Amino acid sequence: MQKLIIINGPNLNLLGKREPAIYGSLSFTEFMDKIKTKYPKVQIDYFQSNIEGELINKLQEVGFNYDGIILNAAAYTHTSIGLGDAVKAIETPVVEVHISNTFNREEFRHQSFISPNARGVILGFGLQSYELAIQSFL
Repeated sequence: MQKLIIINGPNLNLLGKREPAIYGSLSFTEFMDKIKTKYPKVQIDYFQSNIEGELINKLQEVGFNYDGIILNAAAYTHTSIGLGDAVKAIETPVVEVHISNTFNREEFRHQSFISPNARGVILGFGLQSYELAIQSFL
């Protein structure tokens, strides 16, 4: 069984409530239930934190024993050299994911410290971006 983990950064715990025009009305828990049902032969774990250091700790914890990491570092994508370095330091491939098209938003969101060390980047397809990332590992 393939072992994947989705790691979400700050404010993504508010999905379903936060700016539904951008992020949709489905909570991430509801989305995870659908994904786990759709991919029963894949172990899909989930971690979310609003704290940068906790995200780095989780990447280091799972970065040598999972088959894939799907990372939406949210706002830290554009500010955290530490997260970029953590992705570079681990062996498990990382796919960077964003719900919105970050290039269609504020200028500061056009820079990613994750992308140079990621296997790939998927953005702009809403929550389906996560499913596309899962499919990239299968």
